[in-house]
Amino acid sequence: MMKKILSLSVSIIIISSIPTLANAAARDTIKIVGSSTVYPFATVVAERFGKKTKFKTPVIESTGSGGGLKLFCKGIGVEHPDITNASRRIKQSEIDNCAKAGINEITEIKIGYDGIVIANSRKGQNLSLTKRQIFLALSPMIPSPSGNEVLIANPNKTWSDVDPSLPNIAIEVLGPPPSSGTRDAFAELAMEGGCKTFRWLADIKKQDKNRYKSICRSVREDGPYIEVGENDNLIVSKLNANPNALGVFGYSFLDQNSDTIQGSMVDGALPTFENIADGTYKVSRPLYFYVKNAHASSIPGVKQYVREFTSKGAIGQSGYLSDKGLIPMPNSEYKEFASAGKKLTPLMGL
Repeated sequence: MMKKILSLSVSIIIISSIPTLANAAARDTIKIVGSSTVYPFATVVAERFGKKTKFKTPVIESTGSGGGLKLFCKGIGVEHPDITNASRRIKQSEIDNCAKAGINEITEIKIGYDGIVIANSRKGQNLSLTKRQIFLALSPMIPSPSGNEVLIANPNKTWSDVDPSLPNIAIEVLGPPPSSGTRDAFAELAMEGGCKTFRWLADIKKQDKNRYKSICRSVREDGPYIEVGENDNLIVSKLNANPNALGVFGYSFLDQNSDTIQGSMVDGALPTFENIADGTYKVSRPLYFYVKNAHASSIPGVKQYVREFTSKGAIGQSGYLSDKGLIPMPNSEYKEFASAGKKLTPLMGL
């Protein structure tokens, strides 16, 4: 008898340790984490979804893209998020972390595009910058002005130090931390974009990719770049308080606050809806969300929420999210991801 009881106890322990959604009925609200850039778009969809369906309005937490994917990949079960938003594509290392936690099927949904803007208060001077100037202002190590193809610690304190044509005001750029997808995109598109205008730095990529990335994507930590957390609205409010400061965030925040802040030109292009959509403004990136397929059949409303977010009415060419600053995908691309959302097609690797 004792042996049977012991055997039953062991079985219960083993079964309870297997990732499962048997207790998922304890949660009847969709749980979403991730990107602060995607957050306002997801919030609009969630509010509409809550009003027009029998399901509760999803709970969305802005944790940053990296933070959201970390939470998303922790496991299967009611305590873990169902969906994570991202302002960059998931990395293979993150897919591997998900797999280690028993998450083997993830659906990737691209929702559209967004520009990375460098903006300031309308009380300040509107700047016209190049990616090279951005790199020279914010990289910890920059090419020596001697032309000897050596790197020196960045001595630039003012924008006029970077280029005499720029105003004589301190370099003060407010932006997100490394866990942010916006920060990743800014580092890749703006910082690296400026770095590789120096041919000898671009050539390093062929010899040592890690060194190249360290030089071209790092952001200085001695004062000019100030991390403000994962709250883009906080950056906007700080810009209004300091007309000389610049901020780095997604285009939608510029669009929604255009009465008080203005976008800087980058390489001769303003960050407008049209310029981002047609590729004239080069500092832009796609936006995503990721669905944990194991939760889709057990957490009420997940499938229906995904269908609402991927509907033409939301992210199509004239969708309601374009009014909030989302740049729609071309129709062929939209059809691909709308189909993935309807079928919950698993991502098969990068």
